[in-house]
Amino acid sequence: MKTSGNTILMTGGGSGIGEALAHRFHDRGDTVIIAGRRQDALDRAAAGRAGIHTVTLDVEDSDAIDAFAERIVTDFPDLNVLFNNAGIMQFEDLTRRRDLSAAEATLAINLLGPIRLTNALIEHLATRPDAAIVTVTSGLAFVPLVAAPTYSATKAAIHSYTVSLRTQLAGKIEIIEVAPPGVRTDLTPGQANRPGYMPLDSFADAVAEQFARHPTPSEILVDEVQFLRQAEREGRFDETLKTLTERAAQQRAAGGS
Repeated sequence: MKTSGNTILMTGGGSGIGEALAHRFHDRGDTVIIAGRRQDALDRAAAGRAGIHTVTLDVEDSDAIDAFAERIVTDFPDLNVLFNNAGIMQFEDLTRRRDLSAAEATLAINLLGPIRLTNALIEHLATRPDAAIVTVTSGLAFVPLVAAPTYSATKAAIHSYTVSLRTQLAGKIEIIEVAPPGVRTDLTPGQANRPGYMPLDSFADAVAEQFARHPTPSEILVDEVQFLRQAEREGRFDETLKTLTERAAQQRAAGGS
C-alpha cells in the first residue's frame, strides 16, 4: 500500500480504531472517507480535517450497500483503498435458549458487511493503481473469547476470507489484515478503561508505523497480539484459551462490566 496519496474508505470511522487510524492516514497525506451509522459521530471525527470526508452507511443494510458503492465511486473516483473496519461485539450466554438477534446482527455487520462491500467495490478497485483491501480481524480470530462466541467466530471467518482474497487477487489488489489485541475503545461497555487493554493511541501509532513500511506487511500485528496469533503455531492453544478466558473475566470485573 502506498505510504501517502491514497484515497481510503474507512468503515466504522466515527469512533475507536477507525477514527484513530483515519486521523493517522490523514496526517500522512491520504484522503479519507469515513463511513458509519451516525452522522454526528462522523462529523466529530472529521472536525478540523479538510481531507476527511463523511458519508453515512449501515453495513448491516444489504440493500444500501450497492447504492452506497455507486455513490462513493462517483464522488471519489480515485478511491483505491477499502478499509473494512466496522464491527460490533456482544457477550453471549450459550447455556440456555435465547433471543438470537444480537448474534444475527454481529454476523451481518462483522462478516456479511465486509463481504458485501468488498463485492460492491471490487471491480472499481481492480481498475485503480496501488489498490488495496484492508480487513480488521482480531487476535480473537486465532483464540476465541468464549464470552463473545459469535464475535470471535466472525473474526475467524474474516481471517479465512482474507486469505482467500489475497490468493485470488494476487498481483491485482493488495490484501492486508489488521488483527488488533484488546484495545481501549467503546466496543463493549467499560472497555475504554479496562485494565490490561492496549491504549488506543498506542495501538494506532504502532499500526501506522507498520503501514509506513514498504512493502506493507500482509498482516499488521502489534506485539500485544502475538500471544494469541502464535498460540496454535507454538503448541499452546489450550493453555492460551484457558488463560484468555480467566484473564478476560478478571479484566471485565475490574473494569466494572
